[in-house]
Amino acid sequence: MDWKRKYMTSITNFQTDLLRTFVSVVELGGHTKAGIALGRSQPAISLQISRLEELVGASLLTKEGRTILPTQEGEKLLTFAREIVRINDEAAHYFRRGDLSGVLRIGLPTDYAMAFLQDTLAMFVRNHPDVDLEVHCGLSRGLHRQMRADELDIIVATMPTTQMPYLSRSWVERPIWAAAETFKFDADKPVPLAAHPEGCDYRARMIQSLDSIGRRWRIVYTGSGVSGLQTAVLNGLCVSALTRPTLLKGMRIVGEDEGMPPLENLRVGLFYKHPRLSAAGINLVSDLVGRLDSFGASDAVQSA
Repeated sequence: MDWKRKYMTSITNFQTDLLRTFVSVVELGGHTKAGIALGRSQPAISLQISRLEELVGASLLTKEGRTILPTQEGEKLLTFAREIVRINDEAAHYFRRGDLSGVLRIGLPTDYAMAFLQDTLAMFVRNHPDVDLEVHCGLSRGLHRQMRADELDIIVATMPTTQMPYLSRSWVERPIWAAAETFKFDADKPVPLAAHPEGCDYRARMIQSLDSIGRRWRIVYTGSGVSGLQTAVLNGLCVSALTRPTLLKGMRIVGEDEGMPPLENLRVGLFYKHPRLSAAGINLVSDLVGRLDSFGASDAVQSA
């Protein structure tokens, strides 16, 4: 019995309501907004944060001007807190057997909209016909902006830094050079490229990669949709940076043996604001997380 007693007394119990308050303060930007969302007074929110800091044994929040940010220890706790709260809410909804309904606004880069996340979204719609899913495709910087403005509920987007607000999962994506099977490079001419408009991370990596070895290039096709890039590549008009899920039959991967340097990796993340997310949103996030984990895409569970 002694070892059992010792084991039980060594465990710290992080109460879900304390973790929920902490997540809400960070993601909503302050104690007052968190209090409104949770139906508590500002002093009650402050008291819960203090209790959580006592359990952790460290300060969790800091202030820069009027902005409240997590400390280093706070960022680490946030990693676990968001997952614990999400799983708690998913379990609670399951046992309440509530119907999922409402509107969910999802933001995706075009390649992810057409590749391995597409079937997950389609299955979610079939399983939950009362949920109206709105999928918005665009450049990652625009999707992040819409997330901050509460114009989107869940996004998948590239990450300019490794620590970002509202992050649930992140993984590394390696873009590949793609060309038609019949495409041949002309050493006397610039490399013809198909690219998304300015601001696209894939476009920037293509240009940086070719500039790094002094190889000339020119953009011969520009389009916002990945299907247009795929068509341009398949027709032998140009080469482009794609992901493996968007590589089509009739295409081949081009490597250094043809003078094309490797493309720099991209870090991609799944983002959402938990305090703003409906039961339907929590369910979809769990489906997306499961899909990413099954593909081995989620190399880290992060939050900031």
